[in-house]
Amino acid sequence: MQNTETAAHPKLAKIRKMLALAEDPGATEAEAAAFTEKASAMIAQYGLEKALAEHADVDPTKIEQRVREFQAPYARDHATLAYAVAVALGCQGVLSPQVIRGRKVDMLHLFGTAADLERASMLYTSLLLQGGRDLSRTPWHPGQNKAAFIRSWWSGFTVTVSDRIDAAERAARADAEGDFVAAGTSTAIVLRSKRAETGAAVREAFPSTRPGSRRLSGGGHASGTAAGNRANLGGGGTIGSRRALGS
Repeated sequence: MQNTETAAHPKLAKIRKMLALAEDPGATEAEAAAFTEKASAMIAQYGLEKALAEHADVDPTKIEQRVREFQAPYARDHATLAYAVAVALGCQGVLSPQVIRGRKVDMLHLFGTAADLERASMLYTSLLLQGGRDLSRTPWHPGQNKAAFIRSWWSGFTVTVSDRIDAAERAARADAEGDFVAAGTSTAIVLRSKRAETGAAVREAFPSTRPGSRRLSGGGHASGTAAGNRANLGGGGTIGSRRALGS
């Protein structure tokens, strides 16, 4: 069931090209924002196209698992961002801290359809770059613990962008409801089916997992929240508007 390969799809190639242009050090801030917006709009469109095409086939073997390793520094913070983005896009996951060759690493196991996993991977990459750039420009008081400030900054950023992605996905589903009804289903039915299949795959792979918690200190949460609100998700601030879907 595990799959670490990128699905071959022309739209995915275009999305990756847009993100590469946005990440080019030679790109101006305006150019990077424009490329990111275009890529994010295509991410939303791609997810809905795949969901509509596959709604009649609920074979649970379509749920895949992908594993990503995060290393210091700030491995848990980056893994949490990847997890939050994936969950907001319809995936589920398990974060498994491990010691490999004497090093502490965070292993993130994500479960979902190939389309949702690809969307999550690409949007996480974009947001990690945007967040890193914003954080590098954020001053903190010399008396504060730098590591604690950065961890709390990423926490604020992650909560904010995941809430925005979730809201944008809900708006995209509402916007596309007519297409699903015409195909004899609804976005709610498709979503419930995917959740059930994905949850079953997680329980099969990790039958004894329990929710975890993390307590953070540091004064960066507000700055991270502000950066999360500034982050470009595409479509004029959302990833799922009718305009983003090409209508």
